[in-house]
Amino acid sequence: MSGAITRRNFLATMAGGVAVLASGPAWAGRAQPARQRIASLIGEAATVLTVAQRIDVISKALIGSPYRGHTLIGSPRRAERFVLRDDVFDCVTFCETVLAAALAREPAQFETQLRLIRYKDGEIDWRARNHYFSDWCANNVANHVCRKLLLPGSETIDKRLTFMRGLGPRQVSMTVLSRDALIDNRALLATGDIIGFLSQRPGLDYFHTGFVVVTGEGRLMLRHAAKSRGRVLDQPLPRFLADNHAQAVTLLRVKEPATMASVT
Repeated sequence: MSGAITRRNFLATMAGGVAVLASGPAWAGRAQPARQRIASLIGEAATVLTVAQRIDVISKALIGSPYRGHTLIGSPRRAERFVLRDDVFDCVTFCETVLAAALAREPAQFETQLRLIRYKDGEIDWRARNHYFSDWCANNVANHVCRKLLLPGSETIDKRLTFMRGLGPRQVSMTVLSRDALIDNRALLATGDIIGFLSQRPGLDYFHTGFVVVTGEGRLMLRHAAKSRGRVLDQPLPRFLADNHAQAVTLLRVKEPATMASVT
């Protein structure tokens, strides 16, 4: 894979170098201000000890940002472009942007982190993009960005995916937790955990994703880019589950960046 992130250029970037990008990043819209905002957020969070705390700081700063879908560029017939935005988000690009900024301890690392999170092996190609959230989970566990959060009651289910045109049907296995088991095990959740909501629609794996936030009073909140609300916001997680008839979820916990040195 000519566009893949190798161990050598990934570690060079983590050490303060600049990785070679297969396609120049497309800072859509306010390109220079966007770079500056991301750099500012990384700087604000740099002194925070844990990656979960940095996720909280950065995601909170983006509350109120408008929702916009279909901002990524590429298709089976159109060359993929590496799009970076800080001004508008859908649920997945919000999680990706926050996570990449939280893992980057300096601005020069942000683009490499985002590539690794968005694309299998960091390869800028439409077919390497994590179109299904089940692919997003599997690839970001494989590259040591996240680990599965297995709470009591977790189980594995299989589903046939046919939703994405151009990818063809596939069978996937997903580790899920029922809504009731999630609430029963709420004390085991932490701010910064990534949550995906299982879809009941044939051919689709998940319908939404966001970050778990545990307030000082112990309330469970969902911080996400909501199409229905048109912006990034916090909502009570139990209410979101009920309103959207969500029956099961998948949970990931982000690893500390030091563990990412094993990416090849």
